[in-house]
Amino acid sequence: MPLSPSDRDLVVEELGRDPTPAEETLFENLWSEHCAYRSSRPLLSAFDSEGSQVVVGPGDDAAVVALPDASGDNSETYITMGIESHNHPSYVDPFDGAATGVGGIVRDTMSMGAYPIALADSLYFGDFEAEHSKYLFEGVVEGISHYGNCIGVPTVTGSVAFHDDYEGNPLVNVACVGLTNEERLVTAEAQTPGNKLVLVGNGTGRDGLGGASFASEDLSEDAETEDRPAVQVGDPYAEKRLIEANEELVDADLIRAARDLGAAGLGGASSELVAKGDLGAHIELDRVHQREPNMNALEILLAESQERMCYEVRPEDVEAVEEIAEKYDLGCSVIGEVTEGNYVCTFEGETVVDVDAYYLAEGAPMNDLDHVEPEESERDLPDVDLTEAFEAVVASPNTASKSWVYRQYDHEVGTRTAMKPGDDAALMAIREVGDDDSPGVGLGFSSGADPNWTDAAPYDGARAIALENATNLAAKGTTPLAAVDCLNGGNPEKPDVYGGFRNIVDGLADMCSELDVPVVGGNVSLYNDSPSGPIPPTPTLAMTGTKQGYDAPTAELDGDGELLVVGPDRTELGGSELLAQFGGSDRFPKPPEHARELVAAIADVANDESTLSTHDVSHGGLAVALAEMVGEAGADVELDGDASPAELLFSECVGRVVVETTDPEAVRERFDGIAPVERLGEATDSGRLELGVGEEELVYDAEEIAALRDVIANDLE
Repeated sequence: MPLSPSDRDLVVEELGRDPTPAEETLFENLWSEHCAYRSSRPLLSAFDSEGSQVVVGPGDDAAVVALPDASGDNSETYITMGIESHNHPSYVDPFDGAATGVGGIVRDTMSMGAYPIALADSLYFGDFEAEHSKYLFEGVVEGISHYGNCIGVPTVTGSVAFHDDYEGNPLVNVACVGLTNEERLVTAEAQTPGNKLVLVGNGTGRDGLGGASFASEDLSEDAETEDRPAVQVGDPYAEKRLIEANEELVDADLIRAARDLGAAGLGGASSELVAKGDLGAHIELDRVHQREPNMNALEILLAESQERMCYEVRPEDVEAVEEIAEKYDLGCSVIGEVTEGNYVCTFEGETVVDVDAYYLAEGAPMNDLDHVEPEESERDLPDVDLTEAFEAVVASPNTASKSWVYRQYDHEVGTRTAMKPGDDAALMAIREVGDDDSPGVGLGFSSGADPNWTDAAPYDGARAIALENATNLAAKGTTPLAAVDCLNGGNPEKPDVYGGFRNIVDGLADMCSELDVPVVGGNVSLYNDSPSGPIPPTPTLAMTGTKQGYDAPTAELDGDGELLVVGPDRTELGGSELLAQFGGSDRFPKPPEHARELVAAIADVANDESTLSTHDVSHGGLAVALAEMVGEAGADVELDGDASPAELLFSECVGRVVVETTDPEAVRERFDGIAPVERLGEATDSGRLELGVGEEELVYDAEEIAALRDVIANDLE
């Protein structure tokens, strides 16, 4: 993508001359949609990013949030939160595209002085039955598992969704949580003129050239071959050495500021680093350690070779940094220094870049785009056989077991994973909070979105996604702490696409504000469009929550309690897997009011000693929630009401949780005035789901349910 004529005119006016080829290409990449958020930044002010727990909000490589101590006050133990997309690269080369997405978000975590402790992946593909979708799916999962397993960072949660409109453009969104504290905190803001800029990590090659601009255009029919040079190639073993070297550098207080080399490579990282400090730099490109011969200035500046970090280092500390890099067999180059002037790069004695750093990094003009508001769906429900519908929904790849995915990940490395994948949310043990007598903090982690919801109703679907993630956390007894988002959309120059995108931003922002959950950072990925059309607007949300200690009820039935469903009782079927399977349309069930109070009540009930198991009701409705809970213990359930059996079983109204309890009155008391509590029946020792719905009865034992839910594994193995 060349620099547009209008942008070039602005650059010429600012510089007072024509830009050099290196400058023009730098502006093209740093002013791209991927880097500058030209179509989305005007919308992002809708998010509330403040809170007493927020230490570093949006704008850095990752956000930083304080964990509560035993008294509930903010402690000096911090987590970092970040999320990234690697959508286009994962279409062109699913293994390397997904793997380097993991590497990038881990380095964003490292640049804040944090050690990465958990990953979440939210993945979106076309129709599961299509061979190309399976090829992409298998390659992406293999890439994530290979990279994450090699670097020793557990992938503990996430989501997988299939929808026809991802056929030509899958989405790979990866979130990372890191651990640091007040003393170790580093930011990406350059501090002092005269400090050195040091590049540590792998040698620079020609891979990933133009990756930022590649991510800012629609995918073409020939993308898998033509755009392959724009995809980076990862080396997880180098990343692991870089993680450990970064820890040692931070522990020794050798780093003044840091930024990982991602989009736009060295040019992007170094110019953004000094721009944030309102400073400049002088960089000698000849000094960059390289792994390919005869690289020119533009290639050195823009290559997106992986496993590289740019550090600001005091002159007297450079030797110590070099020694640590050598210890971990990493390349190390002193490439220049921080200045009070322009951002200047030289190559072979010639100045190839001389611009104001802030103008380069932050000066892109914002887009003013037309939009069309989405229309609400009409009510047109299919007439379905209940047995056929139950089996189709439970066996849908969208609602089926994702164990084929997460069993490929090492989710226990690091010995922090207190609740493993497959439940509503992961739970990580953070033992560093408080004194020796403290129970520590359980850190809940949930991530995902549902394209059926936001396709049916972008605004209310996005609100539902935020509430569902909060409900996932609350069902495990944690109180939501903070969130980061990955806002994925199609070509924003199409008014209908941009209208849907605006709605998911507002919906996500409004519900997070209702929940009092600050959105502390995120990522925007637009131009997810291909010859097959635009993707559904997809607002992936990664949310953390906290509780004292690490114990939590699981989603599997215990067998000794009464079964209740708590939460709103709306029964519309809009956005449901039932309609995705059988056709038809309906209004999307609006998320409830009093969301914050509802989530707090769910967390309190989950932490009560009388609670035996809990499970969020969402994708697939009560039918899927109950099927997922059956194991060695079973359930005897009767559903009755004014709605049809299909509405009772398959509505995906969010904010609901199935609770197995020995004290149902305590649950009713806690939800009094907040949300309805309905009795479903009893847990049993039968290992069967006995489900009465009106005059119909469905009976399945655990083995039959497992056979339905293993559709992904059965197809791919």
